Amino acid sequence: MKKILIDLKNISKSFDGQMVLDDLNLYIRENEFLTLLGPSGCGKTTTLRILGGFEKPDTGSVIFDGNDITKLPPNKRQLNTVFQKYALFTHMTIAENIAFGLKIKNKSKSYINDKIKYALKLVNLEGFENRMPDSLSGGQQQRIAIARAIVNEPKVLLLDEPLGALDLKLRQDMQYELIRLKNELGITFIYVTHDQEEALTMSDTIVVMNQGYIQQIGTPEKIYNEPENAFVADFIGDSNIISSTMIEDKLVDILGTRFPCVDTGFGCNKPVDVVIRPEDVILSSPANGKMTGTVTHLIFKGVHYEMEVTAAGYEWLVHSTGMFPVGTEVGIDVDPFNIQIMNKPASLDEEAVGINE
Repeated sequence: MKKILIDLKNISKSFDGQMVLDDLNLYIRENEFLTLLGPSGCGKTTTLRILGGFEKPDTGSVIFDGNDITKLPPNKRQLNTVFQKYALFTHMTIAENIAFGLKIKNKSKSYINDKIKYALKLVNLEGFENRMPDSLSGGQQQRIAIARAIVNEPKVLLLDEPLGALDLKLRQDMQYELIRLKNELGITFIYVTHDQEEALTMSDTIVVMNQGYIQQIGTPEKIYNEPENAFVADFIGDSNIISSTMIEDKLVDILGTRFPCVDTGFGCNKPVDVVIRPEDVILSSPANGKMTGTVTHLIFKGVHYEMEVTAAGYEWLVHSTGMFPVGTEVGIDVDPFNIQIMNKPASLDEEAVGINE
């Protein structure tokens, strides 16, 4: 079990009377790639800025490697931040940009030169020492920003939507680069994004946030396959979220049809929410389905067809490698293991606070 490196305890923060973080508790392990994921305004960037020392919490404390660093300025913390806007010095060469922090620390010239070469090799930009930032592509500039942070040998690298300004192909390439760097450097990465694919691709642990609360914490697989509430299910990938009734253990009524499931402990005849991923909906001939419906929309997505199927007054979203033309009557079934049962929230703001696993 990796040791806990960072512990955020009872962190609250508001701006102009608006609560942004409400009693947030979160710990982060050494050498973990942890992603803070959520929509704009959910509090993820504020959490990162409090970690980096750019914001002070109204209440709570930041514990780093056993020490309280809540009041320490950014330059006194063993953390470095990479922003979405690369913040490279345009009047300096790449080498001078990378060396900036080391010069402030009065490192020797030979030490600095060795570190520049090491960092450029690590981000696959050897030979770029004398180039100027404006001669580089967006992806290259982002890698230089990462190299500048790495040479300071931080225990933790904070990344605030660093790939947001890149096009899709570059973004995907940089995702693999970041995974490689994390594995090679053996440092902790804390990553902020609103992009679900990025979070699922890169993270060891995902923290899903909304309205200043942590909604769920877990591995990418657990977050995707076992969402704790409708917000998480809806935010992480596409979902069919259907108001249903739990008849008894392992039996749920979905839109008037009884489906076997594997969940227990929800009581008898209790209202629940059911989550079924589009790829888990099985289409067949009408005679072989538990309920029947009609295909109303069809789009080819390359690796699968995306269809909408109207059944029992509900528009089912379906992903399938089999194609059913618009107007086709189909049967619908779902494997019991792919029916995720959730308690209905007591209110719209109800939080579902998980724990690190």
